[in-house]
Amino acid sequence: MLGRLNQAMEHIEEHLDRRIEIHDLARIAWTSEYHFRRMFSALAGIPLAEYIRRRRLTVAGAEVLAGERTLLEIAVRYGYTSGEAFARAFRAVHGVGPGEARRNGARLQSQPRMSFRLIVEGSSSMRYKIVEKEAFRVVGKKARVPLVHEGMNPHIVEFIKGIDKGLIARLEELSDQEPRGIVGVSDNLADSRAEGTELDYHHAVVTSAEGPQGLEGVDSLAVPAGTWAVFENAGTLPVALQGLWRDVFTQWFPSNPYRSRPGPEILRVQVLGEGTGAAGVGAHAEAELWIPVERA
Repeated sequence: MLGRLNQAMEHIEEHLDRRIEIHDLARIAWTSEYHFRRMFSALAGIPLAEYIRRRRLTVAGAEVLAGERTLLEIAVRYGYTSGEAFARAFRAVHGVGPGEARRNGARLQSQPRMSFRLIVEGSSSMRYKIVEKEAFRVVGKKARVPLVHEGMNPHIVEFIKGIDKGLIARLEELSDQEPRGIVGVSDNLADSRAEGTELDYHHAVVTSAEGPQGLEGVDSLAVPAGTWAVFENAGTLPVALQGLWRDVFTQWFPSNPYRSRPGPEILRVQVLGEGTGAAGVGAHAEAELWIPVERA
């Protein structure tokens, strides 16, 4: 998988002055467009589109300083429809406009070329199972919140605090299959997984019940039948849980014949002790992370 991914990275380098299509990159990597975006952002730490933009402006910056082409020629070569659009993008990356950079020989920022390799330490293993699951519903309260990569998500914390405890008890009565009990469900995430992009967060249960069963003010999400990879982990909140998602995409997927597919991600957490901070920070917990997958 990583070898094919590096071939896709080479394709990016060869086409910085042309249109780069995500379906071409996914084809080279022998995977889906959806999984390619997810894998790239997990491994690189930045969205694919942002990496391509930075690489283009890095190479364009070298041409600006070389002075062999006009600024408009450089702008058009790297896909900008006007000198003004190129200047804005150039300044956003380099902190200086292209004209000033050429006149004064400014120091520019550089986005290095990326390649990927798998480091195998052998000191730990991931516990997982593959589950074929019939169609089900996610029933509970939903909020649109920004994505937070590190630490507790304060938007989710405040959202959960505002849910009536009686409603939560009634929802728990609807839980009739794995993962059981109240779960956190993330859906409609941006492909880039960039910090601050929004997602639908459901504080809900997984059930075979049709709809909200008379409960007022709750949302229902229908999930079709499919294959799920279920990962288990234990550790302190929230570091261990956020590390689990990272390890799934940077270690498990490159080493196994599966790829992610569109669908909600489900996290079940059982807190086993009290934390030292707000919202359970530092508490010891066990978790199950359910990721929708398909054979690669």
